[in-house]
Amino acid sequence: MKDDESLGSRIRRLRRAAGLSQEALARPDLSPSYVSLLEAGKRIPSENVLAQLAERLGCDVAQLVGPSAKPARVRLEVEVHYAQLVLRNGDAAAAFEAFSNLRPEVLAPECRDLLFAVELGIAQSLEHRGDLEEAATGFEALRRLCVTEGRTAEEQLSVVMSLCRCYRELGNLSHAIDVAEDALARTAELPPTVAYLELMSTLIGVYCERGDLHRAAFLATQAMSRAEVVTDRRALGGVYWNAGAVLHRQGRSFEALPLIKKAVAIFAEGDDERALARVRNAQATVLLQSDDPDPEAAKVLLEQSATTLRAVGSNVDVAYVETALARADVMLGRPEDAVRHAERALSLLGPEHRLESARVHLVLAAAHVLRDDREAVQAAYERGALLLEASEAGRQAAFAWSELAEILEQSGESERAVWAYRQGMRLMGHRSSLISTQNHRKSSQK
Repeated sequence: MKDDESLGSRIRRLRRAAGLSQEALARPDLSPSYVSLLEAGKRIPSENVLAQLAERLGCDVAQLVGPSAKPARVRLEVEVHYAQLVLRNGDAAAAFEAFSNLRPEVLAPECRDLLFAVELGIAQSLEHRGDLEEAATGFEALRRLCVTEGRTAEEQLSVVMSLCRCYRELGNLSHAIDVAEDALARTAELPPTVAYLELMSTLIGVYCERGDLHRAAFLATQAMSRAEVVTDRRALGGVYWNAGAVLHRQGRSFEALPLIKKAVAIFAEGDDERALARVRNAQATVLLQSDDPDPEAAKVLLEQSATTLRAVGSNVDVAYVETALARADVMLGRPEDAVRHAERALSLLGPEHRLESARVHLVLAAAHVLRDDREAVQAAYERGALLLEASEAGRQAAFAWSELAEILEQSGESERAVWAYRQGMRLMGHRSSLISTQNHRKSSQK
């Protein structure tokens, strides 16, 4: 036994000596992904988990822990674990401070294997509090570090998933798709893992945002097939969640709702309160936007989610639920409440979240319609459509311009209505007709 051997390395060595796979060591109470994280030094096991591992490895706890753990090293491992817990509990600011304070200490040679966990925690904290540009820069650096340090495929996929999520929120859908497709292609020959399925689910959502529902549906079918061989229920829940979202976007809400309900049931079995709240939001969205909407039932779900997400969610999570609450209030004929929720969402999002901010502006426009404030309606729709266009969500932007055109037409502003219709047609690929081209030439010849 090496004096400087880490706990994770010792678990890996003893597991291999016992001829066990990570899955075999994990059964029945742990997950293979958790064992992988232990061996990578990204998790610190509790006394109960140490006792289970020691029993399965045929050794006692003292032998597993080893006599070599240095006090400084143990302290840093505990502090990293504490910072991770703070982040999971929803306090991104405190987690960022804790991880940042640890960064100089983990640069020491004997602790450098903790650097990845610290840098990951910093990037996740930045994402959680809404600093997307900085978070994306951090995840890009971690993606390169994964290659140079030979990190596990699961770690690489997890980093790319976070990076993909940041680019999606920033509205850079093409880049989000590129990094995700590249990572999935490089790991396609490996057995499917939780991280692989989670990245697929994130990518499905990005394709939906871009309006490429055919590719999203294809990936959802693949994910459903691969999820059948993965024992992690959370991964299966994520696949049901995103497959339901694709069906909903295709106008098949009646088929989408049972899948999302399955996802809710699966996440309700676990302890991930944030994920459960977010999938309840998805269920509420389907209830709001189906052929037979039920805004009252949706609002009950959203208020449950809001309570949870205000405690453990990110600013983006809370903004999403505020937007959905605003939509429900519009449908229930409560414009003042809708405006209040929408303005809360915008204040939480800030300038970086172009895609979600666009959706908030469209809901805000609908609330102003109920208030008969035409000037505010036009301003909100124009802002929303421009943000969608900047986010590469061309299909959604086209619909926004079309809705604005209808409102302008009803208001008697025919010329601006024509302009708005043309903006939408341009985004759907329409170009000038022969007649308009001839008219342009005649006017230029005068």
